[in-house]
Amino acid sequence: MSQESIRIGIDLGGTKIEAAALDVSGAICARRRVATPRDDYAAITRSIGALVHDLELELNQRGTVGLCGPGSLSKHTGLIRGSNTAVVNGKALLEDLTKTLQRPVKVENDANCFALSEAIDGAGKGGNSIFGVILGTGVGGGMVIDGKIISGCNHIAGEWGHTPLPWMRETEYPGKKCFCGHQGCIETFLCGGALADDFKSHTGEEKTAKEIMALSRQGDGPALQTLARYQDRLARALAMLINIYDPDIIVLGGGLSNINEIYFGLNDKVAAHAFTTDRLETKILKNQHGDSSGVRGAAWLGAGPEPFRT
Repeated sequence: MSQESIRIGIDLGGTKIEAAALDVSGAICARRRVATPRDDYAAITRSIGALVHDLELELNQRGTVGLCGPGSLSKHTGLIRGSNTAVVNGKALLEDLTKTLQRPVKVENDANCFALSEAIDGAGKGGNSIFGVILGTGVGGGMVIDGKIISGCNHIAGEWGHTPLPWMRETEYPGKKCFCGHQGCIETFLCGGALADDFKSHTGEEKTAKEIMALSRQGDGPALQTLARYQDRLARALAMLINIYDPDIIVLGGGLSNINEIYFGLNDKVAAHAFTTDRLETKILKNQHGDSSGVRGAAWLGAGPEPFRT
């Protein structure tokens, strides 16, 4: 078996664990997934070990390994914190996987790996500074500069979803309580559930985000108004992000990024709030790799800095 000629990424989710192997060009050459063992940390580490073993056996190559998932490693304890796969919280996942796989392993937040994937060979390719936005069950983000994830001294860089919605309207104030303990967080306005909540608050009807979009495409007034409010809030939130980070490219990911209508006129709405003197240069783009970005970013993460020097 040749030494570390493939790059293996692991995406640890609440319902499934996905593993993918990339060749040197970044193409996925093998992929596997299993259900995430519930409430069994030891079974999770065994499953990850088995996935890596099976990929390497199939390809007859040894690989570097990176892993992504919700939450982050505490710099103080080395333990996982803030993961919605609750059983891994408080566990030494990095240390345990290093022992299980008998090689160095790198672990990062899933939003950071999404940003890394899109920066390397996705929608953000060619930009020096990339901010990856997750609009899904939650709202997260990750920042990559010159091919390197910027985690920050507290490992919370990019967590724009847990800052207040900027330029809040009178009708929006003070906002809903967020799971983080604060009120009026961007996440409470832009996550998938927020779209449905907004529609219900104005119509009294319960609809999913998918149903709301279908209605808007049929010209339904309340659905179109819900979409307009969502885009306005997204524009304000992105303008604040640009005022702070000023990235070359912002790549949108997560389930809501697949709503094509949110991109229509978005740049102009962002520019109206961003602190620019003439025109907004930042590109705001839909992701290229979709649901594969996390596992691909994890694979690039495990490979180290060399692939970024292109």
